Amino acid sequence: MMTAPFDPSSTSSTSSASAPSRSEPNGCPPLLSELQQFTRLRQLANSVPLLMGYHAADTTYCLYANRSYAQAWGYDETSIIGLSLAQIVPPSLLPRLIEQFELALHSGTASRYEDLLDASDGGPQRSMEVTLVPDRNEQRQQSCGVLVLLHELTRYRDTERVMAESEGRLARFMQASVEGIVFHRDGLLLDANPACCELLGQSLHAMLGRPLLDAIAPEQRHRVAQLLTGNQDLSVETLLVHRDGSRIPVEFIDRATLQNGAPLRMSVLRDLRDRHAAQARLQYLAHHDALTGLPNRQGFMSQLEHLMVTARSAQTQLAVLFIDLDHFKRLNDSVGHAAGDAQLKIVAQRISACLRTSDRVARFGGDEFMVLLPGIRDARDVIHVAGKLQAAVAAPVDIEGRPISVTPSIGIALFPRDGESPETLIKHADTAMHMAKAHGRAGYAFFDHEVAASAYANLVLEGQLSQAITHGEFALLFQPQIRTIDGVLLGVEALIRWHHPERGLLTPDEFIPLAEQHRLMVPIGAWVLHEAARCARRWQVLGLAQPLSVAVNLSTMQFQAAGFVESVQQLLQDTGIGTDWLELELTERMLMDDVPQVRQRLEQLRALGVRISVDDFGTGYSSLGHLKELPIDKMKIDRSFVKDLPYDRESAAITSAIIELARGLDLTVVAEGVETEAQRQFLARHGCDQLQGMGISPPLSLAQFEHWLSSRPADLTLLSVNT
Repeated sequence: MMTAPFDPSSTSSTSSASAPSRSEPNGCPPLLSELQQFTRLRQLANSVPLLMGYHAADTTYCLYANRSYAQAWGYDETSIIGLSLAQIVPPSLLPRLIEQFELALHSGTASRYEDLLDASDGGPQRSMEVTLVPDRNEQRQQSCGVLVLLHELTRYRDTERVMAESEGRLARFMQASVEGIVFHRDGLLLDANPACCELLGQSLHAMLGRPLLDAIAPEQRHRVAQLLTGNQDLSVETLLVHRDGSRIPVEFIDRATLQNGAPLRMSVLRDLRDRHAAQARLQYLAHHDALTGLPNRQGFMSQLEHLMVTARSAQTQLAVLFIDLDHFKRLNDSVGHAAGDAQLKIVAQRISACLRTSDRVARFGGDEFMVLLPGIRDARDVIHVAGKLQAAVAAPVDIEGRPISVTPSIGIALFPRDGESPETLIKHADTAMHMAKAHGRAGYAFFDHEVAASAYANLVLEGQLSQAITHGEFALLFQPQIRTIDGVLLGVEALIRWHHPERGLLTPDEFIPLAEQHRLMVPIGAWVLHEAARCARRWQVLGLAQPLSVAVNLSTMQFQAAGFVESVQQLLQDTGIGTDWLELELTERMLMDDVPQVRQRLEQLRALGVRISVDDFGTGYSSLGHLKELPIDKMKIDRSFVKDLPYDRESAAITSAIIELARGLDLTVVAEGVETEAQRQFLARHGCDQLQGMGISPPLSLAQFEHWLSSRPADLTLLSVNT
């Protein structure tokens, strides 16, 4: 039997819809008509967050549905009326819904359960709470219908699932974490992980319910308690107390959290012992040398600054000793760096053994050590310590079965005499150490202000020297070389001068040694060669002279430089000067450095048409056996032998021997420094080929030399004093 759909118009009192409203006593609003009441109830039903449908008991036909219920199944509030549950509800919900529907009808009591609704679009399932409320007739003996209520719980179940998963992850994290983790509420411990128990040396059972502050060191509890009362997230470094009484530095990190919806606090106790040990190690390494264990530069500087303050207050002196091991690089290169490191360790031990407990020693790096002697009353005390250090360091060391010895050079600076700051004092001790090395090494030297000023002047000069070529400050002078018997011009020697912007014209003796020390001779020597060749080419083009040799002095560094022969070849090609116009002068010492290589290089130069001359002969230590094997064209007698001719017997003997030697080797011989007629006559009588010196002409500028060429006769039989 089909029950008619519920229709509000079929209710009794049909005239009530048009009946006038009546006011209730006591000022209450007028009563609504039944139609108005139904409309109001429908509006309320459509506004609640529930799917609400009323189904007949015998047929399950829908007699009423709110908007949400109808739309959930794809209908509206009118089209869904008269449809059965089987027509409305998806298959995933229907079996259990019918079962519970029947149960509610027969039992007369409401039924509630959860079920999953498959999404029509293939999306995730939705969790639904289904409530079935039977509608009993007035006698409460039989249900005439069932009110079906569906409430979606998907969001709540997802939240519960996420919270459960989060709590599960937290529980697993607690168990696996290497950091101590505790949960506490109102200051009492609720839970702790194994790492926390191990950190405190306590069992979980012994810790539960106890105040968290019991784990904090007594002197730290008040501070931590104050921080915790703020109920704010915090991170503070503090101390825990282990069961055995030891103190453990930790980072105490406290955060608010929830457990099963209830607020509580979670604290992480991060063990800082390893971090503190690492920091202490880094601090140690920052101030100590890893090889020797001695304080390093930074550590020494802090000690020096502190002891200088003390010395100033006590009106005593400090001595700073800068120790450098002589030729230590040679030791490293010969026996290896491992043996060199072993030597440095031994030196560090020996230096330390020579000092008082109040003294300080540091390794500054490489083979440099610093010693600090406080409380010095007399410089003799410093000399005594320096002597002890020299003897101790220089004692032989057995390395790989061989006795090896290194000597120290020691520079000494005194506070406050030699400096008022640590940096100045160390700089002056370093300067003094270089003074000791300059005096032959294996010694000591006190800082000397005058020597330091000279060194500073050389440093300034070095900087100016490196820019002299760029600024065009160099110039060449030319000193003629004539044939002894008739005065015919045969060559010139190119001599460099420096027009210093402040000091005026400087001779080579004033800057060449400095240039050789700092590898500036290579670019300077290249400039001299190029300028000499340019001038020679000028004379050749102008026809001012018959072919003559332009002699250029070479430095050892320049001659040994890679590509030197190739650079000369390129110079000859670029300038186009004729054969035999260029002559290179080398000292005896340069010829003996590496005879096979020197011979090969000289032969290559001779093949280019360049002449080779031995300068300052007689002042070096050349081997005559090697000398005869070298391709040499000319030999120059040093001016130190010529200046005392003819009256000094030894000078005369040496000069005569050099001339005879040159003849025997078929070499041209030139005498330098000729100034008097007596010297010329002696040299001519003994067969010297050429003369050079102030008696012939002083060094001349390019313009002066060209004037000298044009104003003198073609030959001279007598010595002509410079014009």
